[in-house]
Amino acid sequence: MSAPGLAMTDRLPLEQLLAQGRPAAHPVALTPDGPRDFRDFMLAVSAWAETFRTTTAQRIALYCEDSFEFASALFAAWHSGKCVFLPGDGLPGTLTALAAKVDAFAGDLPKALKPAPATAGTDAPMTWSALNPDAEQLVIFTSGSTGTPEAIGKRLGQLFREAGNLARCFNHALPASAIVLATVSHQHIYGLLFRILWPLASGHAFVSTRLAYPEDMLAAMRSCSAVLVASPAHLKRLPVHLPWSEARPFMLFSSGGPLPVEALHACRTLLGQAPREIFGSSETGGIAWRQRHADDNACWQPLPGVTLEVRDGLLHVSSEHAPDSTWLDARTRARHTPAGIVLEGRTDQIVKIEEKRVSLTAVEALLLATGLVHEVGLVMLERPRTGLGVVIVLSPAGRELLSRQGRQVVNAQLREALAGHLDPVSLPRRWRHVEQLPVNAQGKVTQAALNACFQETFAPPEAVLLQHADGEARLSLMVPAGSDHFAGHFPGQPVLPGVTQLDWAIHYGRRLFDLSAAFMRLEQVKFQQLITPDLPLTLILGHDPARQLLTFRFVSEHGAHASGRIVFGDA
Repeated sequence: MSAPGLAMTDRLPLEQLLAQGRPAAHPVALTPDGPRDFRDFMLAVSAWAETFRTTTAQRIALYCEDSFEFASALFAAWHSGKCVFLPGDGLPGTLTALAAKVDAFAGDLPKALKPAPATAGTDAPMTWSALNPDAEQLVIFTSGSTGTPEAIGKRLGQLFREAGNLARCFNHALPASAIVLATVSHQHIYGLLFRILWPLASGHAFVSTRLAYPEDMLAAMRSCSAVLVASPAHLKRLPVHLPWSEARPFMLFSSGGPLPVEALHACRTLLGQAPREIFGSSETGGIAWRQRHADDNACWQPLPGVTLEVRDGLLHVSSEHAPDSTWLDARTRARHTPAGIVLEGRTDQIVKIEEKRVSLTAVEALLLATGLVHEVGLVMLERPRTGLGVVIVLSPAGRELLSRQGRQVVNAQLREALAGHLDPVSLPRRWRHVEQLPVNAQGKVTQAALNACFQETFAPPEAVLLQHADGEARLSLMVPAGSDHFAGHFPGQPVLPGVTQLDWAIHYGRRLFDLSAAFMRLEQVKFQQLITPDLPLTLILGHDPARQLLTFRFVSEHGAHASGRIVFGDA
């Protein structure tokens, strides 16, 4: 079980992690219930392995909130010969779509497999064989940032080589005591590699809970030499009022999308360093990295095990992290310079509208150049007619114009900024204003979430899930003018009825939490401000399972609109 001669942070091939092992007291994770060492990890893997060995299911969908539990279940499934599917989240829609692809669910899901209970003898050491690097035992899904998420099979050797190459690239700069913290989910490839596999291969402990809020990041970094694994979505929203100088990370990573220059500058100022940015994809794995210490336009360098070529302006990749040695098209425009690779945008950001080619990258740049927009999300809409939909977060100048002259004037100015560059038939026809772009657990903006901003039915609007952790959820939603929800309330001054707001709180609460009991009563319900058409709203839900209680708050940039508590229970 253990290898007495192995140093604390010696690299260990992951196929040998259980077969060769580490010292029993070697730290593996910091959990809400206390630290977990390698002996605890082995026992947890054994408990899960007992479950997997007694089921005939071969394709297992695994979803766990806690990274220590997830890592234990993952290695147990692999050693039991199972193929693990990783859903990006645990939402009902995701699980319904996955049900046809798998034989069973495991982890923090309804009616899912759980680890076997401890019995006499479970403390005894188990003998483990090495994993087969050629076995295809993982299926991950693309984030859906450019369309419907696609399933991608991975051989264990691809993952293990990449984890080892990350250690080759970055371990030399880390102290043995460094602990890995993350704002991203391990259910996606970036979080899986940087939050789970690299630490296990390197011998560094990791924090098992995801840091959803800046305050969580700050508190966690105060107590250790932290390696912070983050995304642009988190790094561009660092509150300047928090005392970051008291708890700066030892090493900082960013991946999942381009890091805006203003976020780069904020990291340098608040966190004391530029992040190590990672470029890659679910298909290729990690491709390149850079750290922009002082040069905002520093070039990209290939990661260990990766060779890059630019052919006819397009980036091609040969990688140890890919299924084979075939050169892969990275679907990215690029150019080679003596200092490294310059990336110039994805090639799949071109769409056709009425047979006219439109660059989404160019549209985004034009809107940002107006100074009225802070962030942009673009989506192709098919109904009621094909065209661009634009989801925007206004800048301070944009919000000021909105308050003075209204939404129509803002949209008209943005449309005018595009008019000189796009054919009239290509101009966006539908606009949505939100407080922040919807992101998934990996910090990526997805096409499905952007599409949801334009769904208009009498049913509750398809809100965008912003955060979901530790019994709390935040959703972004908006009811457009002309919606049936405003019918009869009231002519000339439409407002959203209070009973509708209560219905939505229950609707989303049941979707996100275990609220199978019947509605019993309302408590402390207050309606502070009217909700009017086209007002971007945030719905904040809290769940107390012990009391069968759901709290809700509707808020906007104007403050609180409604709040209260909804009690459930048996009839």
